[in-house]
Amino acid sequence: MLSPSYAISISGNRVPENKIHQWNTPSSWAPEVCFGVIVLLIIHNYWFLYVPYLTWLYFDWRTPEQGGRRSDWVRSWTVWRYFKDYFPIHLIKTWDLDPSRNYIFGFHPHGVLVAGAFGNFCTNYSGFKELFPGFTTYLHVLPFWFRCPLFREYLMSSGSVSVSKKSVSHVLSKEGGGNISVIVLGGAEESLEAHPGKFTLFIRQRKGFVKIALTHGAYLVPVFSFGENELFKQVSNPEGSWLRTVQEKLQKIMGFALPLFHARGIFQYSFGLMPYRKPIHTVVGRPIPVRQTPHPSPEQIEELHKTYMEELRKLFEEHKGKYGIPEHETLVFR
Repeated sequence: MLSPSYAISISGNRVPENKIHQWNTPSSWAPEVCFGVIVLLIIHNYWFLYVPYLTWLYFDWRTPEQGGRRSDWVRSWTVWRYFKDYFPIHLIKTWDLDPSRNYIFGFHPHGVLVAGAFGNFCTNYSGFKELFPGFTTYLHVLPFWFRCPLFREYLMSSGSVSVSKKSVSHVLSKEGGGNISVIVLGGAEESLEAHPGKFTLFIRQRKGFVKIALTHGAYLVPVFSFGENELFKQVSNPEGSWLRTVQEKLQKIMGFALPLFHARGIFQYSFGLMPYRKPIHTVVGRPIPVRQTPHPSPEQIEELHKTYMEELRKLFEEHKGKYGIPEHETLVFR
């Protein structure tokens, strides 16, 4: 889940004072605010106020796997419009989708903070409703974040749900169609490859989404977010380096990666944790028809997975020239 508090100033210009105030609302510092509230309750002996919430948490624990609890009010906060306009973020439709069906959007690349996925599918300012009327999106994120008290409520309010198999199946089994599971297929591992000018995707061994698509008859749609890897620079971490080794070990232990990234500051442009102001163009590709197969064979999974990778590469090649990517650049599948 992104926290847009770092996107305050625009290169060469000062953002109007009212926008600065919007960026600095507690909502844009949600993770820190949630953690701070918990600590303050304990330090000042008001821990007993936390007891009702813990009781609620006990009964609500599985909600992130059961469609979550989205809030159009939260998704419509003005701060998200400023977030979208900062980069800016654009959503591009290339094909009509049938609202009587359910879909899996395979989102690429992960980048450092998946800004394109959040801006387009977790807010009401991307134009998604106008481009794809009759659809509801669910961004699937690591289950770890739903174990964080208070923050999980904020996260679910954006329309985010768990990326567990049970959660994805819950969305895709909804009757009537019009539901879209958005899955960042490269996962945490791919974030360690999120360097400007690089297009390395961890996809060859990611076949679980294909099996779920076959099981539910959900159409697959490749989505590529041009500019996602340009928002931050990472400390050099090539394969085999001591830093990469440490990062990979920590990822296996914690379940999420820790890329050492930097970009710009609020009032200077040489170093900081604010993302660079680079445009993001999230292109939604052609849907791949999938026939429902309750018990798909390994061969069926392999065939559909191959088709998906071909369509993803085709999407990248067809659109890369529009967004300043040299002709010789291509996707690297790992």
